[in-house]
Amino acid sequence: MKKFIIYCLKPLSFLPALAVMYMIFSFSGQTGTESGSLSHEISYQIVSVADKILNKNLTENEKQIYTDRIEHPVRKLAHMTEYCILALCVSFPLYVYGVRGFLLFLLAGLFCMGFACTDEFHQLFVPGRAGRFTDVLIDTTGGIIMLLFIALVTHVAHAKHTAGAVKPKV
Repeated sequence: MKKFIIYCLKPLSFLPALAVMYMIFSFSGQTGTESGSLSHEISYQIVSVADKILNKNLTENEKQIYTDRIEHPVRKLAHMTEYCILALCVSFPLYVYGVRGFLLFLLAGLFCMGFACTDEFHQLFVPGRAGRFTDVLIDTTGGIIMLLFIALVTHVAHAKHTAGAVKPKV
């Protein structure tokens, strides 16, 4: 009975990845104006919070200047963050289905890169948007950063587990 329940639940491990893919697709479906407005608003909020924390008492004009300066990096970090999350969510079902080590890293990385390509292709058909190879590279880099983090964490966890299991003979 336990094996049957596990067999039935395994396909559900794909749901987080599908949800993140839907989120990315939805963001890519925004027109250039909508996307730019969202990025600008997020950048403005970052500047406003920093202004309060640092007690700089910036004028509205100064806030707009800083907002314009950070908007591009904020957009690119958003790309990377989406794909960090996607890499994590894609790695989970692969792990559940028994994929381990370098093969997990390779498959999840290729999946993220492939999805980044289709995402940029999708943007070619959205008004005010463009598909850019540099964005594919940024997205893929975000995925790889998460995969390296996963590899590091699992390596450390495995090393601790192995070290705790081996008892020196006296």
